[in-house]
Amino acid sequence: MSMRYVLREGVSGFRRARLASFTSVLALTLAVLVVGVLARVGWNSYDLARTLRDEIDMEVYLAEGTREEHRTVGLALQRLPIVAGVTYISPDSAAARFKADFGAEGTPFADLDFLPASYVLDLKPDVPVDSIAAAIPAIRARQGVEDVSFNLELVRLIENRMGTVFRAGAGVAALIILVALVLVFNTIRLTIYAKQGIIRAMKLVGATQGFIRRPFLIEGLAQGLLAAGIAVGGTWVLLDRAVPALLQVTLTWPLGTWYWLVGGMTAFSLVLGLLGSWWAARRFIAATHISR
Repeated sequence: MSMRYVLREGVSGFRRARLASFTSVLALTLAVLVVGVLARVGWNSYDLARTLRDEIDMEVYLAEGTREEHRTVGLALQRLPIVAGVTYISPDSAAARFKADFGAEGTPFADLDFLPASYVLDLKPDVPVDSIAAAIPAIRARQGVEDVSFNLELVRLIENRMGTVFRAGAGVAALIILVALVLVFNTIRLTIYAKQGIIRAMKLVGATQGFIRRPFLIEGLAQGLLAAGIAVGGTWVLLDRAVPALLQVTLTWPLGTWYWLVGGMTAFSLVLGLLGSWWAARRFIAATHISR
């Protein structure tokens, strides 16, 4: 009986404060939609940046020496904590790469025997750029190493741009979340004011604070669930229909499948609705005094 009452009263706030409820659901929807879009676009940006980083290899040019000496250097490079794998490029292979990149007519030299042997280092994913920068002088100082080629500035630029995008997205999301919480808070506050007589009567017959709060928490959860459904649908229409049609770009789902983001958006919306309603209920129900 009490559960039926809690559920019935939980949804009755939509009738008692229709405009406030609509505004609250709209704010929650926008907050969850923006967070979902930012999460998906952010994931694709991160994936693109990681792909670009993976394509930037480090090449270690070797001093003249025997194949065994070169092999010793390669084993030492393989043991570095930033290195996932090494590929040996012989002088002949280096000449073939040069001709493939620039063509046989791209050099005035009769032959390319002067090109040194080298190792191409495949770096581990997500290695901090500071760790790479610290490793380069150590590699260059190794015996048997002539020089190191790595576009460190490009890697720094990619990481800096990603950091800027992340901070801007987090700031926008935080602002919208705050607005949504305040609007949910305001909606529940209006509902509580509309039910002050009922709340006083319940207190007179001995109802606990927790029991009185439950319908308002249910109302916040209902608002969160409704907003989640709209926001998920909006994210799908925007990023799976509009963006591919307009920009010819296909955005992947975070972690490779849809349900991670959909589940996260739903849980996030429910938490926002619950927090806003709990905040208002805790503050204003206790302030409702019993008439004497």
